[in-house]
Amino acid sequence: MNWTKKTVFSIVWMLAAVWIMGVSPLSAKPKVAAIYTLPVEQQWISRIHKALNASKARGDIEYVFSESVKNTDYERVMREYAERGMDLVVGEVFAVERAARKVAKDYPGTAFLMGSSFGPSGKNFSVFDNWIHEPSYLTGMIAGAMTKTNKMGVVGGYPIPEVNRLVHAFMDGVHAVNPDVKFMVTFIGSWFDPPKAKESAFAQIERGADILYAERFGVSDAAKEKGVLAIGNVINTQSDYPDTVIASAIWNMEATIDRAVSKVASGSFEAEDYGQFSFMKYGGGSLAPYGTFENRIPAKVKALVAERAQEIKDGLFRVNVNDGEPKSTM
Repeated sequence: MNWTKKTVFSIVWMLAAVWIMGVSPLSAKPKVAAIYTLPVEQQWISRIHKALNASKARGDIEYVFSESVKNTDYERVMREYAERGMDLVVGEVFAVERAARKVAKDYPGTAFLMGSSFGPSGKNFSVFDNWIHEPSYLTGMIAGAMTKTNKMGVVGGYPIPEVNRLVHAFMDGVHAVNPDVKFMVTFIGSWFDPPKAKESAFAQIERGADILYAERFGVSDAAKEKGVLAIGNVINTQSDYPDTVIASAIWNMEATIDRAVSKVASGSFEAEDYGQFSFMKYGGGSLAPYGTFENRIPAKVKALVAERAQEIKDGLFRVNVNDGEPKSTM
């Protein structure tokens, strides 16, 4: 009987040990790979790259990346990184949603964190997006108070939900302080074509727009040349356009990346939607410092914006999310 008890105890102990090892922390820093469909200089991509580099600089991760990967090659690159033993693969799969989820299913031991229009999948495929509609609303409030013509232009890449919700939030912010503003909306059909974005912006300026929502690169260049104002998106480019960019909605990916890395390191990564970590209350979204426009934006406007920002963080004001395609109103 004693021998049997010992045997049973040993078996239970070994099974427990195996189970613990399956979810135990990594013995070394996580190996992270990122796959980008555009150059790392592109504004959206740059925020992910920045957060991962910050994690690498702290010694939290090993980090490698591939940029300008074609959608037709994306699945292959995902598989290659998984085969190389990466613990976490980060990227954006808006054009390869089904294929990416299939890869994750084929590599259950690898964690995937992907920019996506849809939800998490399986046990190891998490998603995120740049949910910066809140600071976009705040930039709209500033623009609405600063326009003189009551005409504004919007130049975007594609009318997809990730873009549409930011444009609508900006428009809602404008109308919160100035309901008389009319909008011109143009989508250039590209994620990175500064010359085309610039030409679209010129056309809007010719029609009277004195503030432009620069969803794409190239718009602020047009605004600078013509002496009108611009609103930045995702990154703060005011240092390049000190007399042009009056406000910017900033996407801070650190909260998202740090959470994912921590979960991978502790062995607790699971499929979930990281979208909320781009919200202002988590520090994932923010309004850029006023900088060169600190003394050019009326104090009462800044006070109103600060009050609304605090209400958003405290959960007392919710910015509407509208994924529908925004339309011109003039």
